[in-house]
Amino acid sequence: MKTKLHRSWQLLDIRHKITIFTDTVLLIIILACILCAWIVRVYVVDFYKIMESNSRNGKLIQTLENEQNAFEEYIRRPSVEKQEILNGAMDEAQESVQGLILDYVRLGERIYAKTCSIQNSYEVYQKKRDALLNLMDEDEDPEYVSKLYEVYDMQSYLLNYARILMNESVKNGNATYHREFPWMIGVPLATICVTLLLFYLVIRLANMMNASIVLPVVKLADASRKIAANEFHIDDIKVENQDEIGDMVNAFNKMKLAMSSYIQTLEEKRAALDKLHEKEVERLEMERRLETAKIKLLQSQINPHFLFNTLNVIGGMANLEDADITEKMIKALSDLFRYTLNNEQSEVPLSREVKVINDYMYLQHMRFGVRISYKITCQADAEKIMVPVFTLQPLVENAIIHGLSPKVEGGRIKIRICERDESCMIIVADNGIGMKQETLCHLRERTLQEDEVDLGIGFANVYRRIKAMYPDGEIDLFSKENKGTIIRITIPWKSVEEGAALAQERKEEGL
Repeated sequence: MKTKLHRSWQLLDIRHKITIFTDTVLLIIILACILCAWIVRVYVVDFYKIMESNSRNGKLIQTLENEQNAFEEYIRRPSVEKQEILNGAMDEAQESVQGLILDYVRLGERIYAKTCSIQNSYEVYQKKRDALLNLMDEDEDPEYVSKLYEVYDMQSYLLNYARILMNESVKNGNATYHREFPWMIGVPLATICVTLLLFYLVIRLANMMNASIVLPVVKLADASRKIAANEFHIDDIKVENQDEIGDMVNAFNKMKLAMSSYIQTLEEKRAALDKLHEKEVERLEMERRLETAKIKLLQSQINPHFLFNTLNVIGGMANLEDADITEKMIKALSDLFRYTLNNEQSEVPLSREVKVINDYMYLQHMRFGVRISYKITCQADAEKIMVPVFTLQPLVENAIIHGLSPKVEGGRIKIRICERDESCMIIVADNGIGMKQETLCHLRERTLQEDEVDLGIGFANVYRRIKAMYPDGEIDLFSKENKGTIIRITIPWKSVEEGAALAQERKEEGL
């Protein structure tokens, strides 16, 4: 019987073999799914309903207690903050009451009746509670105290009834669990037996598929790998198959010799392409070196040391001539150049950015006079917080050029820095000419395009560095025509010590 079955299997073509195997596996999967669905229906769904009911009842008790406590606190000492807490607690309690399940068949008569009683009582309680809260805003009502204690009594009644409902639900769930427990012992054993039977059937079919399809294909793969390694003098592949794989093996044996000359031709073409690739790489390397040389040439046109020395000499002359304002302007300009040209770090302490803004705004104040003023409010430890280098100056410069300079009467720039949770928030605001809503929307859309380069050097540069350095960082732009512009930056809080450690790590990695 076994030999006859084996011969019949060998005579089948691949399509019929795969069809038989697929149909068998599909049937096994369907049976397994039916079994799993039944188990899920008996256990998971029923027990989920029990847990869901207990969870809703527990939430109901918690929200009613929260509302009662918030109500008492508000009645003792009314305030806007306590009123907001009370409103939130009342909304949560109402949501919990409305979320109770009303299914007579599922809950049973006793739990269904108690659930309806809680919902109806809560509606009455809401009316009396809201009426009492409205009395607090009016003249004193002689019945205020009695109404207050009536509300207290209703709160206690609802809370006690919710606890009773919780106890009834737990008892009902325990009864269901004990009723279903005998099935929990027999079902796993039956499931294991059925699984083993199906597993054995799949293994038998898999072995037959392996012998008639997989092994011949493996032989073809081994021979193909040898041919790929230029080993063409190998024995012909021999199989017992009388199906498509047998035909493919015969064709493979015939094609083996013809592949030798074809592979040789491909190798010659590959060698030629490798030579062309090497020449292309050399050409690109030469172009890169040329670009590097051009950049170094441009950089060498300005000697920072010469610039600093010259500014120091001019400052010294201004000091000798008692030109205090000129000396102060030259010193501020020198500090700005030094910070711009000699800063190779990606992050600096916040205090250095604030110092740069003070120097920059001093020069702008000397240029525009009383037309432009500024104020920096720092509610954070500027010596300990690290921020990206050149974060504030480009934004302040944009505010002056695009916001305040076109305005005849000038304006004011406000910079506010504060800590919020585990992040640092920087706000740069001006009361300049602002921009139209269409222009603002257009800028926001173009900001999201990574290849955009014409957003304005300040905002675009800061935006891309914030997004590149801090995955969780945010930078928002708000503006209104004839009102002004606000830029808000939020970055994760990082101390100076953490910034120094990260810089050292990047240096060691060669970044």
